[in-house]
Amino acid sequence: MNARQWAMILHLSLLAGYVIPLAGLVAPIIIWQLKKEEFPEIDAHGKVVVNWIISSIIYAVVFGILTIVLIGIPLLLLLAVLSVMWPIIGGIKANDGQLWKYPLSIPFLK
Repeated sequence: MNARQWAMILHLSLLAGYVIPLAGLVAPIIIWQLKKEEFPEIDAHGKVVVNWIISSIIYAVVFGILTIVLIGIPLLLLLAVLSVMWPIIGGIKANDGQLWKYPLSIPFLK
């Protein structure tokens, strides 16, 4: 497989958590760590994906707390939709050779 295909799999592996609990957190990190030396462009995609993982966990905790005042419920639903939609967009862009940074993602890794 080439770098574009691995980058696409890296983004789409975020969706594995919907099938196997925690796989959406572990699989992208494993792919990133195993392939970043072989394909340097995978390093950039891996950082984007890990930034989104960390950001979405932070958002989920904050929105979970906000469920006390009910505003958190629609925000959690929005986060769930974005957590499906953005990895698909990222995977499509990666397959086209583009690096797509997830909107609202906090850049922890640069």
